[in-house]
Amino acid sequence: MIIHLKPSVTEEKALELATLSGAIHLKDEQRQILVTSSKIRQVPNDLYGFVDETFLFENDLQLASSEYLKAKRTVQIGEVTIGGNTTNSIMIAGPCSVESEEQIESSAQLMKELGIKALRGGCFKPRTSPYSFQGLGLEGLKLLAKMREKYDLAIVTEVRDATHIDAVIEYTDVVQVGAKAMYDHGILRACGKANKPVLLKRGFGSSLQEFAQAAEFILSGGNTQVVLCERGIRTFETKTRFTLDLCGVSFLKEKTNLPVILDPSHAMGYSYGVPDLSRACMAMGIDGLLIEVHPNPKVAKSDAAQQLNHEEFRALYGSLEQIGAAVGRSLT
Repeated sequence: MIIHLKPSVTEEKALELATLSGAIHLKDEQRQILVTSSKIRQVPNDLYGFVDETFLFENDLQLASSEYLKAKRTVQIGEVTIGGNTTNSIMIAGPCSVESEEQIESSAQLMKELGIKALRGGCFKPRTSPYSFQGLGLEGLKLLAKMREKYDLAIVTEVRDATHIDAVIEYTDVVQVGAKAMYDHGILRACGKANKPVLLKRGFGSSLQEFAQAAEFILSGGNTQVVLCERGIRTFETKTRFTLDLCGVSFLKEKTNLPVILDPSHAMGYSYGVPDLSRACMAMGIDGLLIEVHPNPKVAKSDAAQQLNHEEFRALYGSLEQIGAAVGRSLT
């Protein structure tokens, strides 16, 4: 249950009421808000006389529900606003991992050339094998920050675990919570306290309900700047890395109030299929794409098979602009 308290209720009183009723306290520019489990169907006795309106839900998809907020929440990523009433679709591109200054600067130059406003690159890599490249860590974050200053790009990078969440928040513009970290409550709660956009990826074995409820952890912490990212789920198919759930994207667009972007690189796992998959995503009128691009994928230290080279990406970007225009979206 979401409870909007009367405008006359002060924050101090709202905090007192939250404690009495076992609710989470939030506030926006207009009101004090309490949120309880969806299992609670009646206003707690302690709140009588203080309630303005209530919202009931069938499950704990509440703050992220389109039944609560009909319009999409807006999220600002650098110079680009997505969600809300905008028709913007943001392109976030760059290598899987930051490997050197030369490599990440080449990627930044490509983004600047194409007019793309956001650069991605991993610094703390949650690899399946302990013997694989684990990322440059803090050195990588500093290189990304240098590219932001030099090329005026918003920086998106992944947090692997709660030990370095503060460093990622400090150095980047968007905190990416990867598929393997979707259930990490330490990360989710830290993101809830951060005044910074969070790009939350769906776990490859997670249902849509579980995915949306992971976003609820961030929203219930007070951070409304959450973007959902579908990146493929594990199915019986073995010829692709994962299966991109476009049916699930339709659900998220209809049932949640959060912007939705897609990551065709991780879903496909092989560069030959990324362009076609990206075009299919764009045709759905989504809020953005996350695509892996490397100056020379053959020598990439992580996910080499799925990264496009620069020429391939230039060609893809041109076709995506045309599809965006056909469905009323502006790709930037």
